[in-house]
Amino acid sequence: MCLWDEVAGWDARSIRLRARSHRDPGNPLRSHDRLRAIHLCEYGAQAMAVHGGLRAREAGGAAQPGLLVALRGVQLHVARIDDLPDALECEAEVLVEAEASQQYAFRIRHAGALLAEGRAAVMLGAPLPTSTPSPL
Repeated sequence: MCLWDEVAGWDARSIRLRARSHRDPGNPLRSHDRLRAIHLCEYGAQAMAVHGGLRAREAGGAAQPGLLVALRGVQLHVARIDDLPDALECEAEVLVEAEASQQYAFRIRHAGALLAEGRAAVMLGAPLPTSTPSPL
């Protein structure tokens, strides 16, 4: 699942993206025919992943798998986003990075109005969780 439609610009430290997927009735994050603002955290996390992929490709490699481990300072300024008519716009920037982790700040806007902001931390190279049957 990729929620972003286009990369508006990027450099080694930041990325800007646009999406209209919040208007799609088939958006996999929707429930009860709505897309709530909390899902903007997923949009922010995917902005990080797109940025990591672009940086890795520019360096001649592939992006490491990552596992979202923390969200901090998240502020949501709306309750839902499926009713917004124009594109969502995201700015994400690297705050801290190490060999095995990264922390980004993200801000998501609609028509200039701030919808959500926060920080997200990812552990790189972590094995992705697999589904296992419950021992019940």
